Amino acid sequence: MPDSSSAPMQRRSLFKVAGLGAVGAVGLPFAAACSDLKTGEGSTQATEGFDFLPEYKEWPLPAEPDLVGEPPASPSAFTSYPEPVEGITEVPAGTGTYEITVPFWGEAPSNDDTYFAALRDAWGGTTMNLRQADGNTYADTSVQWLNANEYGDGILLFGWMLGSHTSFPETVVNSFYDLTDILKGDISERWPLLAGLPTQSWAQSVWSEDPADAKSARLYGIPSTMSGGTGNALFTRIDLMEAAGIAMPTTVEELLEACRTWSDDANGKWAFAGVDWIVPQLFGLMGDDGWSWDEEQGKLIHDCEKPEFTEMMEFRRTLWDEKLIHPDAPTGTLDGHALQVAGTTLFSQENPVRWYEYAALVKDGKAEGAIAPLPPLGAKGRKPTLKASTTVDGWTFLNKDLSKEQVEEILDVANWCSAPFGTRENELMEYGVEGDHFEYDASGNPVYTEHGSKIVQAPVNLKQFSGKVQKFLTGDPEVVQAHFEFNEMAKEYVVPSLFEGVRIEAPAAAKSAAQVLNDQQNDIAYGRAELSTVPDIVATFMANGGEEARGFYTEVYKSLNEK
Repeated sequence: MPDSSSAPMQRRSLFKVAGLGAVGAVGLPFAAACSDLKTGEGSTQATEGFDFLPEYKEWPLPAEPDLVGEPPASPSAFTSYPEPVEGITEVPAGTGTYEITVPFWGEAPSNDDTYFAALRDAWGGTTMNLRQADGNTYADTSVQWLNANEYGDGILLFGWMLGSHTSFPETVVNSFYDLTDILKGDISERWPLLAGLPTQSWAQSVWSEDPADAKSARLYGIPSTMSGGTGNALFTRIDLMEAAGIAMPTTVEELLEACRTWSDDANGKWAFAGVDWIVPQLFGLMGDDGWSWDEEQGKLIHDCEKPEFTEMMEFRRTLWDEKLIHPDAPTGTLDGHALQVAGTTLFSQENPVRWYEYAALVKDGKAEGAIAPLPPLGAKGRKPTLKASTTVDGWTFLNKDLSKEQVEEILDVANWCSAPFGTRENELMEYGVEGDHFEYDASGNPVYTEHGSKIVQAPVNLKQFSGKVQKFLTGDPEVVQAHFEFNEMAKEYVVPSLFEGVRIEAPAAAKSAAQVLNDQQNDIAYGRAELSTVPDIVATFMANGGEEARGFYTEVYKSLNEK
């Protein structure tokens, strides 16, 4: 899709955006010749308005979607499987061998599987070996790999992982290959699919040596797919609710009553396995990096300063005190998916991908019933609030020690990986080899074999190596239809971001204080501290980094809203 958000003068001037890095004393210092960039004071980086990105060239879609949304915020969808067509008629020959570090959850697939051999042949012979690491610890351990330059020739990092790094801009500039000179301008002759990625996704792949100096901005990452929709949701086993006579909750209060009706601690049944990252939105705590503008007070306030924060903590403590949450929830090691399949827990906090995975398990006879998201919920009569994402899922960063020719060969592979739904390339990437990893069902839809579900479906593999030219909702037709309708309904409740067009890295003290605040929340939620200490943990947060963060984010907010 053509993307106009990169227009230099949209909503705010390029001058203002480029100057964000000079907020107070928080701009990154100019890097020395050796690129020894270090900072813990926080930084900002514009994600629009650049003139050195790949020139957008529309790549014609091979098939029209059955349900047309408003991408990227509300993806279009396919409820039927189109006859796949060849998207790339000529692939450049590649002879190199590279190692790419990627996360996995579950069982890591073997690099010797026929799936990877088929991919290698399809994109021209380049060997891309996966260095696979446990996704549960990946964010933290990636810090060590990058510091030691022990991540191979490239590394996939999802956006939510960047917070584990003390100063990710420093990491980018010091560790990764600067792709600017290779990818700027018209790249459509060699990499037509990369040229077809939304300009916004490339703009979000820019970091600077000195954000106060617009000329120091450079392109470092190969963007993954541009995500859209409301993201995470609270899912329930609708079959178990119906069997128990529980109506679909429409408010937080009704949700709590449903938890009480379902839970039976003595017989091993609980409403939740965990709620830590989904529950804030139930109480309208949807600040950007925790911050929102309060018109009455005329300043930014943190979510923890709001009365709704105390309401949220009371809700979480009630779940614990009344034994509505699994007793092992404090360990953070529960397999919430397995517990929901077993019927041990009723609700789960999930990415919508889980919706499709559960439907597949049911078709394979490995699960019963069905799951569906709860509608947006609000507490005490307040209108629900949600956030929608229009950001890339993550990036593949390449090692700065590679040669230009090696980088170009890897980009050849990335171009192949960007083929969208409806192409044979995408079918091979997403489903594997027919007869080995998938079969077509009676309706012509690809269905994973048991082998394919282990090797292709569940692991990340290289499916996020580079972004698709457009993201669609695809898979089980019933789930696709329901997911599309949920996105359309949820748009009413989406609140905009305060910091649109800017990637922000908070000061180190604010990050540390936020982690302490999170730990203290869990202490209260799991009965290790009293509810009466909520004001104390808020005061601790503000004193140990929160007030510093308020000043930092206030300057960013003012810069973006200057008339």
